[in-house]
Amino acid sequence: MSSSKPLYRQIPQTIQLANQILAAIIQNKPFNIISSPTISPNPIWTSESVTQVLRSIPLYLFQSSRSIGRQKSFRHRTPLRQRKLKQEFVNYRKGVLILGPAAHRDLGKVNVGLEKALEFYYWVETHFGFEHNEYTCREMALVLVKGNRINLFWDFLKNMSRRKVNLVTTASMTCLIKALGEEGLVNEALSAFYRMKQFHCKPDVCTYNTVIYALCRVGFFKKAKFLLEQMELPGFRCPPDAFTYTILISSYCRYSMETGCKKAIRRRMWEANHLFRLMLFKGFVPDVVTYNCLINGCCKTSRIGRALELFEDMPKRGCTPNRITYNSFIRYYSAVNEIDKAIEMLRMMQEMNNGVPTTSSYTPIIHALCEVGRVMEAWDFLVELVEGGSVPREYTYRFVCEALNSKGKMDMLDEKICRQIEEGIESRIRQVMKVKPTISRATSD
Repeated sequence: MSSSKPLYRQIPQTIQLANQILAAIIQNKPFNIISSPTISPNPIWTSESVTQVLRSIPLYLFQSSRSIGRQKSFRHRTPLRQRKLKQEFVNYRKGVLILGPAAHRDLGKVNVGLEKALEFYYWVETHFGFEHNEYTCREMALVLVKGNRINLFWDFLKNMSRRKVNLVTTASMTCLIKALGEEGLVNEALSAFYRMKQFHCKPDVCTYNTVIYALCRVGFFKKAKFLLEQMELPGFRCPPDAFTYTILISSYCRYSMETGCKKAIRRRMWEANHLFRLMLFKGFVPDVVTYNCLINGCCKTSRIGRALELFEDMPKRGCTPNRITYNSFIRYYSAVNEIDKAIEMLRMMQEMNNGVPTTSSYTPIIHALCEVGRVMEAWDFLVELVEGGSVPREYTYRFVCEALNSKGKMDMLDEKICRQIEEGIESRIRQVMKVKPTISRATSD
């Protein structure tokens, strides 16, 4: 009779060793004391295991101690600005609050993570004969970028580019430029772009697009426009593509409202429309992202005529509007108290089957209806939202209940719908905050 198979999957030796090395890094212990009866004296390191260790260091040692509810994407809650690392270091020594991507980080843990990462990178190479490749070199450079050690970052790239096999490639530099831009080190990202020749790399159109987006995020539009003009020169090695124009158009529209100067807002919107026309003149076909960015910018700056013109132009160029397109019009019409037109846009989206309306589609309409006293219509839209499978925001739900209470129509509420909404809100709070809060029934008022 054959032996039965184990009921559990055994952890591979390399993964187990990587976990032990990561534990030693977090505890700031030397690597040579690690021993386990299940691991051979001379383990075989792979590119995946080394990358796993290097990628895990920023997750465990570089995070803020006050990261409850922290966004996991590249976005920041406040507008990104060019950082000054020297001033941040002085503020940290004086106990002054540091804002931005490095807010509330423990500088001691960051230094330990950087030292152990470099030690591990060369320890694997000298003790086990592991040959680093492009991917491990990129991950080590990303650790230095996320730790904001720019001088070590430059020295590391110089050493890796002088090896027999150059480990610094164009794809790696593009990834590093993107990481520098996300950390708010845009000047350093631009410096890395111009120093690619020093590392025996040639930028491609993806590299240009990455550095242009990094410049636009902090408001360096003149430098971004200068790079675009270089790409538009006759016979240039990296001519712009449709994505290049989309990046600039979306940046002009997205960040135009961050300034309080109306003249600057008008100027940036004019630049966005000019780039859109130039894009069409050069033969590029705009996609739905390009149209959505420009329509959203026009709606935010009250240029509804231009937004409707673009909306009508989309089907002529074979581009189908989606939910984001309609949401821009719904928000505008709800803000200017033209609620019937907002409802018309919502019904058009449903009839044309151009998207499924969600919370972001219903919320502006519900708030606008409550503000003008049409509370029963607001409750009907709230019920329609719930029946569509979405959960409204807690503020929206309470706002509708308070409006109904002020009108003396609390008896019109459906207890089943109210219970479903409150359970959905509590479930969402538990999922985000990892706690078990309890909210009071808004219908008990």
